[in-house]
Amino acid sequence: MSQGYSHGRVQEYWQSVWEREGVYRAGDAPDPTYVLGMFPYTSGELHMGHVRNYTITDAYARYRRMQGDDVLHPMGWDAFGLPAENAAYDRNTDPRSWTETCIRQMREEMETMGFGYDWSREVTTCDPDYYRWNQWLFKRFYDEGLVDYKAATVNWCPDCETVLADAQVEERAVGPTDIAVTGEARDSDTDAAAETVDVCWRCETPVSRRDLDQWFFRITEYAEELHDGLDDLEGWSDGVRERQRNWIGRREGATVTFEVPRRDTTVDVFTTRLDTVYGGTFVALSPGHDLTRELVAEDETLAQYVDMVRGGEGDGTSGVDTGLRATHPLTGDSLPIYVAAYVLDDVGTGAVMGVPAHNERDHAFAEAHDLPLTQAVEPVDGSGTNLPDEPFTEDGMLTASDEYDGLASTAARERLLDEDAVEEHVTYRLRDWLISRQRYWGTPIPVVHCDDCGHVLVPDEDLPVELPPFVKTTGNPLDASEEFVETTCPDCGAEARRETDTMDTFVDSAWYFLRFLSPDLETAPFDTDRANDLLPIDVYVGGDEHAILHLLYVRFFTRALCDLGLLAVREPIDRLVNQGTVLYDGQKMSKSKGNAIAPHEYGAETTRLFVLSAAHPRQDFEWTAKKVSTSYDLQQQVYGLVRSYVESDETAARDEHAPHDTYLERELDRTIAAVTADYDRFRFHRVVSEVHGLVRLLRRYQAYQTPYKYPYERGLRALTRFIAPITPFLAEELWSMLGEEGVVAEARWPEPLQAVPDYRIERELIRRTLEDVRGITDVVGIDAPERIELVVAQEWKYRAYQVAREADPDAAVVGRIMADEEIRGKGEAAAEFAADVAEAKPGLEPALDPETERELFEQAAWLFEEEFGAEVVVRGATDDPDDALARKARPDKPAIHID
Repeated sequence: MSQGYSHGRVQEYWQSVWEREGVYRAGDAPDPTYVLGMFPYTSGELHMGHVRNYTITDAYARYRRMQGDDVLHPMGWDAFGLPAENAAYDRNTDPRSWTETCIRQMREEMETMGFGYDWSREVTTCDPDYYRWNQWLFKRFYDEGLVDYKAATVNWCPDCETVLADAQVEERAVGPTDIAVTGEARDSDTDAAAETVDVCWRCETPVSRRDLDQWFFRITEYAEELHDGLDDLEGWSDGVRERQRNWIGRREGATVTFEVPRRDTTVDVFTTRLDTVYGGTFVALSPGHDLTRELVAEDETLAQYVDMVRGGEGDGTSGVDTGLRATHPLTGDSLPIYVAAYVLDDVGTGAVMGVPAHNERDHAFAEAHDLPLTQAVEPVDGSGTNLPDEPFTEDGMLTASDEYDGLASTAARERLLDEDAVEEHVTYRLRDWLISRQRYWGTPIPVVHCDDCGHVLVPDEDLPVELPPFVKTTGNPLDASEEFVETTCPDCGAEARRETDTMDTFVDSAWYFLRFLSPDLETAPFDTDRANDLLPIDVYVGGDEHAILHLLYVRFFTRALCDLGLLAVREPIDRLVNQGTVLYDGQKMSKSKGNAIAPHEYGAETTRLFVLSAAHPRQDFEWTAKKVSTSYDLQQQVYGLVRSYVESDETAARDEHAPHDTYLERELDRTIAAVTADYDRFRFHRVVSEVHGLVRLLRRYQAYQTPYKYPYERGLRALTRFIAPITPFLAEELWSMLGEEGVVAEARWPEPLQAVPDYRIERELIRRTLEDVRGITDVVGIDAPERIELVVAQEWKYRAYQVAREADPDAAVVGRIMADEEIRGKGEAAAEFAADVAEAKPGLEPALDPETERELFEQAAWLFEEEFGAEVVVRGATDDPDDALARKARPDKPAIHID
């Protein structure tokens, strides 16, 4: 047996044992705990973000298994996507070969890290057996009316040569700060384009706009439900829920209809400030508005302006007068109609009623185009405004608004809803999910375009529509594959062309968690009965950057599948855990920054232990070699503690009980309670802290006196199980060294021998008292105290203390305490103590009863003796007026005397 521990020496053996014993196979357990980490993109190697994510899920899955749960903990590969296609292009290979190489490497690294996955459930999204069901679901969505094929102005990335969904475009600040502001709802009727540029979420290339025929999933059909359902997701962070609310962008207001006589049409504008309607002096359309599209076909100047805006060149006050006029429905005024860059396609109706007296963006536009300003609301208190220099944007009282003059803004908004041209309306920022991608490495959309029949769905029996061999070319390689493109119409048999767009890879990940439940099922994408039994996912772990790009789509897909009759559960995830970022020198680790640390560089278990001990899973933390070395040292200490005991002779432990053994037994119970609570709450950093504390205690106990065999061995076994979810190879070695049967991965979680409901109070009392003794010896300069006396307060003080704690904030605390006849009989001492606790009431912590407190100090006396080398005496306070220590003793704070 070597003197130190090295996981590399034992990992292959224990991996083979786990596999032989089928430790991680969930089988057909009726109700397993479903623990899932967001599956990785096949980038070629694990990075620290992966390691942190999967160490969290692995530790929790192992813990639940030791608690007696059947656990489903699968893994698969998000294998389609543009990065793999680009990487293959650069390497003169094909995306499939590159992806398969990446998968092999990443799986080997995961096994090296000791992640306990049920590999029998592995899914790979680029496998035809998987993406066949993407196509099948596309068809079911189509039949349900959840798929559109339509012309749209879309986001185009010139570097990736594909369109992007709105959620895949980030606003990046122009200038040196370069701050991303992804996922924030635009909070105005008339939002201006701020000093930002839209960039691709993958490559950060500025995006432009194009008009293309594209495929969409109609996620907007579920906008209201997706928004309202967020209130019920109590296991999700407030931050993620708020980002989804912002992205959905629900706003209550009204639409006002303006007639456009020359075009014999109308324009609906949306506003949340209906009370300002009489202040409208112009109408502005977005560059993508339906009327704008009609006008662009007739007006070259307007077409050039729209192209300029789509290229990102139009500023917040630019616009073009269309020459058309709109009739104000309440005043009858004829208002000019502009196309303006500051009006956004995806806010409201894509048209605004310009009210420059009461909206900052409208005011700026009106100034730039010399448009009039009409005040319709004034301050209720009659104070002045800064009009015309600045708009008045607060609620107030209506003025110059005909019959509504004098009404408060709130009342006017209600009354104005009775007007014929006004309708109460709720709008959403959310737009339909654009799934078309002009790339090769994705799921082919199962559609054939026929000149006679239009677009025709590929029959189920012809699925999957498989990707042809890869051809290296610019643009979309599928367009260059005649074998793939040229086909016949399934309806009429005429010559036709296959759809060459592929699906957004977020389609793959929108339902993969369902395929894990029945990965080999050949007749359906997943087993509906099994899914209804197992969903929602008990714990789902991943970065909160996926709040929109992934989690919103997962929620949409689940609801759609319910309405298709394939599921009965509408929310897919019960508890969401978002892990923070691993930083190096203050920056996120990445290859491009040259600050990445390979997971194997410090050893698998040292890395696992460090990433879980460094911070709460939600928090970012800094990678430091010094703290990593602390994780390495802890493993060696634990290993050394067990090794020294099992290698010692029979005289290393005694069979007779001593008073101080009770403290160890009780502290083991306290530690079990604490570690269990921390694992339940994903506070792995506190678990590691508890392990440190238990190691120190066991070492002190061993050094103080020959250990009592039973609690000491129990402590070593508990310690081994505590670390098993975090450092599994080490724990298996220790379990074997201790002579235990089976594998620790399947061992039962330790349980307290006695209930310890007040374990935090007990621990804090001992810790604080030790600190007080240290403080006294330091201040007085006592190098070698001979005797330490700890005096526990009288019972009546505990009753008074409890009365004070339970009293209402405004209660007469002293009076309540002194109402107790026995306490009142203590005279001046009682009155003085009552006044003290009344004054301290807001900060009074829970306290033990006097008997328990005294027993605790008697059990812990050896800690004081071992540290200070002094005799320790514990006693209760007396009522003797000459007992000076009794007067000082308080609940939760014994009096201390040191000789």
